[in-house]
Amino acid sequence: MTKIPYPKQLISFPDQIALLKQRGLVFTDEAKALHLLRNISYYRLSGYWYPLLADKQNHLFKPGSTFDAAYNIYKFDSELRKLIITELEKIEVAVRTQTAYILSSQWDGYWFADASHFNNPVRHAKILSKIDEEYQRSDEEFVTAFKSKYSDPFPPSWITMEITSFGTLSILYNNLLPGRAKRSIAAYFGLPDTVFASWLHSIVYIRNICAHHCRLWNRTLSIRPLMPRSPRKPFVTLPANGTRQVYFILSMTVYLLDIINPNHSFVERFKDLLSRYPSIDVRAMGFPVGWENEDIWK
Repeated sequence: MTKIPYPKQLISFPDQIALLKQRGLVFTDEAKALHLLRNISYYRLSGYWYPLLADKQNHLFKPGSTFDAAYNIYKFDSELRKLIITELEKIEVAVRTQTAYILSSQWDGYWFADASHFNNPVRHAKILSKIDEEYQRSDEEFVTAFKSKYSDPFPPSWITMEITSFGTLSILYNNLLPGRAKRSIAAYFGLPDTVFASWLHSIVYIRNICAHHCRLWNRTLSIRPLMPRSPRKPFVTLPANGTRQVYFILSMTVYLLDIINPNHSFVERFKDLLSRYPSIDVRAMGFPVGWENEDIWK
């Protein structure tokens, strides 16, 4: 298909409201809507009124569609991301801890610098270069203290893994040679290593979505986490729409939290969030009928 230059020009905030009204969107408080457009942006909010469109080609709204309804979805999505990223932090910390502990116990504290433990030496060299960048850039007190006292190019992994990005850690794990060490890390979280690697990749992806305030609510993921065949703890049945929607990611989160902190309150807080936004259709997140009856969600 032949590409063309982008044709649209910036329009003023009042003209944005006029355009939306022309397309059929109803405003109950134009002053509030103007304030929100000035501080959130038309383009960001457009992802939340997209489901309200009857004609998506010409951007015409269904009868009775309101700006308030779109903003309500936006608020829900914002709270959902905040809820998730707090829990992903706990999972990330546990993965860092177990990776450093298990691999240092089996090999030594500098396992991450030893190419013989990894599947792809070229990829390992790139990862090690990335770790070095992160190490040199870090201003953590424990890193500064290590640099001032010791001659080693890196601290041992129980220190280095604390300043390595989770994305780098995910790639590092995925590149480990198959074997007992790699399986042991995954087994701590009740998963096979192939499934665990795909979940780590998915968590990095979701974490980035949340950190950059991108829409999550009805997103179809661009990556596909694997479904475990024999998980150690209760898990959901394979969703009819696959594993690329928010329902599966949330179920992954609950599963890992059940292992890391069996007394967590994530399920209760998520259900409370839904109760405060009764107009949200959970089917848009891939939730199947009867999801509340799954053991993991009870």
